Amino acid sequence: MERRRVRADTVDDDEVARFSRLSGQWWDAHGPMAALHKFNPVRLAYIRDRAAAHFRRDPNRLDSLARLRILDIGCGGGILAEPLARLGAAVVGIDPSESNIAVARRHAEQSQLAIDYRSMSAEALAAAGETFDVVLAMEVVEHVTDLGLFIETAAAMVKPGGILFVATLNRTIKSFALAIVGAEYILRWLPRGTHQWEKFVTPNELEIAIEQSGLRIIAETGVIYNLFADRWQLSSDMDVNYMVAAEKAA
Repeated sequence: MERRRVRADTVDDDEVARFSRLSGQWWDAHGPMAALHKFNPVRLAYIRDRAAAHFRRDPNRLDSLARLRILDIGCGGGILAEPLARLGAAVVGIDPSESNIAVARRHAEQSQLAIDYRSMSAEALAAAGETFDVVLAMEVVEHVTDLGLFIETAAAMVKPGGILFVATLNRTIKSFALAIVGAEYILRWLPRGTHQWEKFVTPNELEIAIEQSGLRIIAETGVIYNLFADRWQLSSDMDVNYMVAAEKAA
């Protein structure tokens, strides 16, 4: 499938419009974002533990991410940015949807959290020359128009010695059955049309894009839903959801 567009960024306008329509429900744990709220604890713990180990911190400290500057690309309403800020990180959240950023700013203010939210693309921020200890692209790469360009842009904003985290969906028959048919049509965990299976990214495709950007993969894990425990958990199974961490040489 041809993904490249002649434009200055990798933003998919249709995807932005789709998530903008849901902006008022970002913080409804029982609404359209319910699945993301359930997924949040496992991805937050993965980021915290990996970052703490990388930067020689104690992951059990309430301020385990203090003095780390973190970028959350595609931050939406701030579901991930807020707990990161509570762990002491200086968080910048960007999203091309102005309505998502408005919701994120309002909720952070109500929560008395100082988070720097900006309505902009990753490419625009990279062009400004900003860099971060940790860059997050969580559930984003399956929504962009050009995987290689997006990863290159995200990697450029990682400081030497810093880390890039990516969470996405593998393009397999199993992911079509579970993430599209199951999650959107049968269980209705997600609004129909949330994902396009052909834009899912295989671990090999992601690995190539990351290595071509000059980073080195240091960890990867699958994430599965435990029906009996009613929670997401880390797994060796990367057939559907998975996360990757990569570092830039110091």
